[in-house]
Formats: sequence, structure tokens, C-alpha cells
Amino acid sequence: MKNVGLWLKKAARTYNKTSLILRILIGLIVGVLLALIVPKWSWIGEFGNLFVGALKGTAPVLVFVLVSSSLAKNSSKLDKRFGTVIWLYMLTTFLAAVLAVFTSNFFPQTIALPEAVTDAAAPQGLQEVFHTLLNNIVTNPVQSVADGNYIGILFYAVLFGLAMKTIAHPSAKEFMQDTADGVSKIVRWIINLAPFGVMGLIYTTVSTSGLAIFTDYGKLLLLLVGTMLVMAFVINPIVIFAYLHVNPYPLIFRCLKESGIPAFFTRSSAANIPVNMELCKSLGLDEDFYSVSIPLGSTINMDGAAITITIMTLAACNTMGIHVSIPAAILLSVMSALGACGASGVAGGSLLLIPMACSLFGIPQEIAMQVVGVGFIIGVVQDSVETALNSAGDVEFTAVAEYYSWLKTGKKLPAFLRGKK
Repeated sequence: MKNVGLWLKKAARTYNKTSLILRILIGLIVGVLLALIVPKWSWIGEFGNLFVGALKGTAPVLVFVLVSSSLAKNSSKLDKRFGTVIWLYMLTTFLAAVLAVFTSNFFPQTIALPEAVTDAAAPQGLQEVFHTLLNNIVTNPVQSVADGNYIGILFYAVLFGLAMKTIAHPSAKEFMQDTADGVSKIVRWIINLAPFGVMGLIYTTVSTSGLAIFTDYGKLLLLLVGTMLVMAFVINPIVIFAYLHVNPYPLIFRCLKESGIPAFFTRSSAANIPVNMELCKSLGLDEDFYSVSIPLGSTINMDGAAITITIMTLAACNTMGIHVSIPAAILLSVMSALGACGASGVAGGSLLLIPMACSLFGIPQEIAMQVVGVGFIIGVVQDSVETALNSAGDVEFTAVAEYYSWLKTGKKLPAFLRGKK
């Protein structure tokens, strides 16, 4: 037994010393192999369910304690960085919708519509989307934490933090900081088990869907993924360069590697909030800033959702033989960008906003819901790439807003952005 204990300790030390990304890749390979060899062992998928569930369970609490603790400290303040990051979130979401219009025109798609596969109720217009969004802001704070309603969590965390800043004793503020540190520690323990979670997630995907997902509706899926990749590797770098005037790709690749890859497998922006906060810390960003901007980004930075809504709507128009003029396409871009910002407040996310966009062109609700059904079919890949793009963008533009303020004050950018090791 003593030898077994020593072996386990040695194995744990080796595991913890190995790069997390390398461990995730190993978990990915093991998951694929197990899915091909023993596809009936469904219990392996429970590792993925437990991992995502643990992250989703801790993320709302983490956001609340971090935001309220940061604002309660005397040094905390909301400055111009927040205006910059909100502008970047909204700008890139709109640019993503415009990009989707162009790629849809260059590579027009039609859809072989199945029977509608969802009974979910889709929002009828932007008014309903914003009504839901505003209601989520003032939802009971305990219910917001339980439901993962980050708009509500942010609203009450800001109020609580500002209130504690004015009335709390220094020891109470220190307790709040210790609580935030304790929850952060728990989250780091969970993230350390990501390889097992990824193994379970990829096992479930491969064992249930196989490779058929790449052939059924393949052209439509290729257009969606291709547009998201153009957004990630062309449009976002241009925006970053416009602000920082340095090579943007070191930041792009680091965010995609450390945020995009975990988000791809968890398919949940909420679950990836703790991962993004750890990345922001490693990038040298101000915790008072990113503890607010990251959960905010998971709500309004929706490049991937804007692309999905736009492409799927235009594909529905092509299928119905509806010509979309340039002015109508511009209106669709605006509507997709605004609707995407409310996607996290609507059950079903971006897919259920497709009927709202389809209503612009008089497409019947029953046809629009069949388009939503196609979205669910290809969602195994589409939603993964969409989440990766959104999540990596949260960190990218939080970093840009922070580094932009550094440049204004004469502070040097990090070495990796200046071409130094």
C-alpha cells in the first residue's frame, strides 16, 4: 500500500507539472479512441457532464464575489477602459454580421429543410429580446446566481460592491477579498481536471454523432465555420492592430489556445468565464477591470452568434427564393448584432433568434423553426466554434482595452506583444 501511495503522489506531481494544453490534447485523443473502440460505454461521457456542471456551478458565484470584492476595495473604479471594451464588443459583433452578409453573397447556400425538431418558443422581435434582457437585470440575485443569469449577477454585484465600498469596515472588505480568493482557488482545482472533462465531452460527441455531422449539411457548416475563422484571424486582428499598432497575432493565438480550445469543448461561455479570468491574470491585466469585463463580454460580445443568425437567415431566404437587397442586408446586420447581444438572455441562444431575423423578410414562423432545426443538427460543430470565437474575443478585447490605456500613460506593452521573449 505504501508503494501504491508513493506511485500516486508521483503520478499527481507529473500530471500537475505537465502543460494543461498538452494534457487537454491527450484527453481529446483518448476520448476519440474510446468512442471508436467502446462506443457503448456511455458512463465515460459523465466525466464531461461533471466537468461542465462544476464550472457552470462555480462560475456565477465566482463572478459575484470577484466583482463585488473588486468594487468594494478603495482602489476600484470604473474608468475609460470599460467604455473602450464595450465599444469593442459591440463593434466586432456588428462587423461579424456584416462579414456574414458578404460571405453569404459570395457562397450562397440553400437548406434542405427537415420537419421542425424543436418546440421551443422563439422571440418575435427585438422588443421581446430586450424585454427579456431588462427583466434579467432585475431578477432576484439569488435566482440569478442559481440560473447563471450573468446580467443580473453583474447588476447586483456592482450595487453590492459599491455599497460595501462606502459602509464596510476594512476587515469586512478583507473578508470579501479572501472569499473571492477562496472561490478562485476552487475554480483552479476544477480547471486542473479539464483533460478528463474534455475526454468525456469528445467521447459523447464522437460516439453519438460520428463523422456524419461533417457530411450532412456540410456546405452550410463549412460556410459558418469559415466565416468565423475569417473573423478570428482577419477582422479581429485588424481591430486590435488599429488600437495597439503591434503584431496582433501573438495575442490572438494565445487567447485561442488558452481560452478558445476549452470553450470549443465545453460549448458554454458561462463555463469558460473562470478560464478567461485565469488567462487575464496571466496576461498581467487589472483584476478590478477584467472581473467585470469578462462576464460582461460573455453576454454582449457575440461575434459567433451574429454570424450564425445572419448566415442561417440568408440561407433561408435563398431557399424560399427571396432576394435580399443591400439596404435589407444592412438592416439584417444591425438586427443580428443587437439580437446577438441578447442571445444569452434567451433560452436556446443564437439559434432561437433566427426566426426573429427571418421575420424581416416575411418568412413564415413554421419555416423559420425548421431552419432552427437544421441549426440544432449542425450545432455539435457550429456551436463549438461559435463559443470558441466568442470566448477568445472576450479576453482579446479586455486585453486591448487595458493595453490601450497603458499606451496612453506611457507604459510599455508586455514583452510578447513587442516581439520579445
